[in-house]
Amino acid sequence: AWSIHKNITNYRLLVILRPPPGHSFVLGTSEQLPASRSGIRVVLECTCSRDHLLGKTPCFLHPSGDLLARDKDSYLLDTLCTGTYLHVEKVTCWVQMLVASAWLYLPQCSHCQLTVLPSCRSCRFQLTGPSGIQFTTEMVFAVQ
Repeated sequence: AWSIHKNITNYRLLVILRPPPGHSFVLGTSEQLPASRSGIRVVLECTCSRDHLLGKTPCFLHPSGDLLARDKDSYLLDTLCTGTYLHVEKVTCWVQMLVASAWLYLPQCSHCQLTVLPSCRSCRFQLTGPSGIQFTTEMVFAVQ
């Protein structure tokens, strides 16, 4: 969605999160959760049967050797989860850091200023152009 308010163009993007290979998202019930956690649990899937169809896919339930792939996904889950639950604030901080880092490599970074706006449940950014024109973008996260 987008809107214009007082010469500021606002964009709102829905970003669908997908679990890493060998994992899935399961919605928990509110009775199972402490108030501080999201209701999205990250669970391991058995991918052994996919090995024959798709080639070598590491199985996190039945590990057999590809430690590098498992360690990479484990690091990502440690970064984005608290226990077995996806942590919305951690996801938000991680995406904000990635966008701010990637911005420095774009040609537009010398013409526009990127500012990360405070938000703990979505990512908000403001771009200010050389003429003072402002754009704000909010990324809202969801799972299927």
